[in-house]
Amino acid sequence: MKLTIHYLIAASLLILGCGSVADDVPIAPVEAASPPAPSALVRIPPGSASLDEISVATVETARIPRNLIVAPGKIELNPNRTSRVTTPLPGRVTGVRVRLGDAVARGQPLLRLDCPDAYAVQVNYRQAQASISESRAVLSKAQADAERQQSLYEHRATARKTVLAAKAELAQAKAQLEQALAAGDDARHRLTLLGLDPGAMDELVCVRAPVSGKVLEISVAPGEYRNDISASLMTIADLSSVWVTSNVPETEIRWVNLGERIEIRLAAYPGEVFHARVSRIADTLDPQTRTVRVWSELPNPHGRFRPEMFGEMRHSHGSETLPVAPATAVIRDGAGSSVFLERETGLFERVPVETGAPLNGHIPIRSGLEPGDRVVTRGAILLRGR
Repeated sequence: MKLTIHYLIAASLLILGCGSVADDVPIAPVEAASPPAPSALVRIPPGSASLDEISVATVETARIPRNLIVAPGKIELNPNRTSRVTTPLPGRVTGVRVRLGDAVARGQPLLRLDCPDAYAVQVNYRQAQASISESRAVLSKAQADAERQQSLYEHRATARKTVLAAKAELAQAKAQLEQALAAGDDARHRLTLLGLDPGAMDELVCVRAPVSGKVLEISVAPGEYRNDISASLMTIADLSSVWVTSNVPETEIRWVNLGERIEIRLAAYPGEVFHARVSRIADTLDPQTRTVRVWSELPNPHGRFRPEMFGEMRHSHGSETLPVAPATAVIRDGAGSSVFLERETGLFERVPVETGAPLNGHIPIRSGLEPGDRVVTRGAILLRGR
């Protein structure tokens, strides 16, 4: 019995000794295995239904405009071919001879006004004509007197001062005639502006079209009395040429110059491309939109372009050949732009690309792809989730 107890005590001491040694030995930390880097390759097993949901297309090349600018645009009236008709004198409108949308020629009667002041203009013209006739008679008499006095002086029948006085009267008569002629021209010019007949005494004033074009606005009706001669009665515009206004971002305005040819695409005529020339560039920048307004003149011989039509302006400097991919092939996310490249049947690789501005449903690829590569155009979402 005593022997058994000694054995138990010895075994206990041995165990305690081993434990203390283990506590003194440092234990190396176990490093956690880092997860493997995600692979850019995605493989779909042959016969998988997912392959039927994936479409691919071949990367081709195309001529891409260099420094392409695309800005929204709107058609406006050409201010150089637009006129707003006003009344030359206060008066009552007795008749309007045109309707909205009518085509008129320059000088065509538009409306008539009953103007009391027109009678005074006609009286002034007649008085000016009478003054001209009187001045001519005075000049004729002064001319005859001067010639007679000169003849008498040559025969020593009169004094020299008499001849000088006759010549002075002749010069004064000539000056009076010049003044009368100037007053007559002014009176006739006023009659012409008012459309009045110089030989009639009439208070009716005919307002004529200042330019050829179409009547776009009428703001007057028969019976109205118009006292404000600055108020517009109607608007006439020559639509054979219109302007296209565009707001170009300040970062791209350096590429636009006066006289350059630009492309115009209108929502009213999809698929058609029209050409205009830059006529004016604004001198100031819009502080709200950070854009510069550009006006381009667009020929409109057939009247297809109407004010307020919307579209876009496109402008570039030359072109370059680049690979192009369908727009549906490019994936954009926080990491940038990329495409899925088909390496072989069922094997796809996600490749980062540098793209240009979209053009006609395709996107230029500046780096990352080569002509002939096959990219996924449909079903990329199935590959992104793997």
